[in-house]
Amino acid sequence: MSSPFQGARPAPAPRHIAIIMDGNGRWAARRGLPRAAGHREGVLAVRRTIEAAIGHGVEWLTLFAFSSENWRRPIEEVTDLTFLLRHYLRAELRELAEAGVRLHVIGERDRFGPSLQAELAEAEARTAANRKLNLVIALSYGARAEIATAARRIAAAVAAGALDPAAIDETLFATHLATAGMPDPDLVIRTSGEQRLSNFLLWQAAYAELVFDEALWPDFGAANLGQAIAEYARRERRFGARPEPVPPPAAGAGG
Repeated sequence: MSSPFQGARPAPAPRHIAIIMDGNGRWAARRGLPRAAGHREGVLAVRRTIEAAIGHGVEWLTLFAFSSENWRRPIEEVTDLTFLLRHYLRAELRELAEAGVRLHVIGERDRFGPSLQAELAEAEARTAANRKLNLVIALSYGARAEIATAARRIAAAVAAGALDPAAIDETLFATHLATAGMPDPDLVIRTSGEQRLSNFLLWQAAYAELVFDEALWPDFGAANLGQAIAEYARRERRFGARPEPVPPPAAGAGG
């Protein structure tokens, strides 16, 4: 997978970017096409974004591919989405591996059939040694369910006498989330102009910078990612703290 950013690198990028890929259906509707056409075009946007992320030196890229709420969509659309996922794994896995991409999957993968679950596990195993980019695909993922699951695991450990309730803090809680061992996102991007998180990484995105792009996901590409990174670079991240006051110039100082 070649990168359009080989050579000079733009301004420093965030370590972890997470993207809510929104707008496939509207992209198709505006062209009088079935929704499946928008999803297929969205796969090309995924490829462009991965290439651009590698070029910018991003270490982690998380893509919200299929939410737990998406199961409520018509069965034909769900079938199209799962078919595209299977096709993407088979068509792109070799190039992802050659580009140094390591694949991670978070979410309720057990809601997919055994065959697809096996393909996901194989893709993770085949790319496990790669280090250039960690690509996290959120499938059948919902942040509230993730948090509730973590709470149940902790409660079970307490009930079994394996965990002292006094030891429960934010750090321990995070170890029970699907993203345990991953850095929190520094930047969350949502396409299509919508301005909400839609149950995506609610715990992890507590201090992330948010950028909302008007482009529909199938139109998203390297330029959009570069603009989002540039916007991120202009912001001052304080994590709840007050900025340090700028001292006044010394008496008699020039300038």
